[in-house]
Amino acid sequence: MAVSVRTIQTAIPATVLRQPQVRDVFASQPGLTRLGTRLVSASFDGSGIDTRYTVIDELTLDTQAEHPEFFDLASGRLLAPSTKVRNELYIERASALYVEAGRKALDAVEGLTAADITHVVTVSCTGFFAPGPDYVLVRQLGLAPSTLRYHVGFMGCYAAFPALRMAKSFCEAEPDAVVLVVSVELCTLHVRSSNEPDQIVASSVFADGAAAAIVTARELPSSSPALDLDAFESVLTPVGEGDMAWKIGDEGFEMILSSYVPKIIDQHISGALEPLLARETALVAAPHESIGHWAIHPGGRSILDKVEAKLQLSEAQLAPSRGVLREYGNMSSATILFVLKAIMDGWPPAVDDGEPSSGDRVCAMAFGPGLTVETGLMTLRPALGA
Repeated sequence: MAVSVRTIQTAIPATVLRQPQVRDVFASQPGLTRLGTRLVSASFDGSGIDTRYTVIDELTLDTQAEHPEFFDLASGRLLAPSTKVRNELYIERASALYVEAGRKALDAVEGLTAADITHVVTVSCTGFFAPGPDYVLVRQLGLAPSTLRYHVGFMGCYAAFPALRMAKSFCEAEPDAVVLVVSVELCTLHVRSSNEPDQIVASSVFADGAAAAIVTARELPSSSPALDLDAFESVLTPVGEGDMAWKIGDEGFEMILSSYVPKIIDQHISGALEPLLARETALVAAPHESIGHWAIHPGGRSILDKVEAKLQLSEAQLAPSRGVLREYGNMSSATILFVLKAIMDGWPPAVDDGEPSSGDRVCAMAFGPGLTVETGLMTLRPALGA
């Protein structure tokens, strides 16, 4: 029985952040040292990002808010709202994005209605409220009140993997189950001006976005490809506990993102992949050749550079990850779903001379606090019933 992702749909806020403009805002903040200014320029210019999106309307940079809370256009200053203020905006804007992405996913799968959804799994590490986003989805999408609801909270950039693994387990236990997985991350709520290298890097890469997936083992007609969820593995690297972390402060959530993270990934990425590849021995010798598609969480350009070199991946194999990073930035847990959607949509093909074919393998990977490495092996299938 194959458990498949039948669609992935995405949603983003309306306000676009253009990297050079945002760089100039951060570089002009009072209190920034000469070294801090240089770090801002280096981080923003070397990020591999052109555009990101934010729920903070004040960052449109073209209209002065009457009572600014995050950014005062008149003075050019980034403000320091409390965690409560940031979380109140999260409740409002995240709820809307959960519903938008979830509704788009429901509408995208032929033969399914809201009444078919048996489980909801929500994912986020950038805000909290209760009743939570799982409740919002049931109410706003008209799901059955008996829908089973789960929330994967505060796990960071890899959290979509536990959510998909849960969905797969539900469907294996109940063959008629249909699971709606929705991740929403509003990372820009927690950016701030700082001379700390960790915070400067975070400010240069993090963004807001939402993604929703429908997971089921049901046989359904579809005009779109499906992604079979073959296997998952989770590995903790022997070092890195203090190099990537996520804590709650008085002025938002605080990211620890050490400059050693790319080096840790470079040293341990091959070992972290071994348990997943060991499930199919034919993949072990040359995974870069036997697996056509690689969905690597684009935590930053340097991370993608390390993974590409260490695993001997081609430029085409990393194109979906680099493309998502360039257009959307790092949206924490939602980002890997954007990358998988790009692969399912056929951009770019695994080889230069054709579209993805039946049975193309996909290896997905994300990194997060711990340092945790989550991996998944999948199979891209053509439209069912075609």
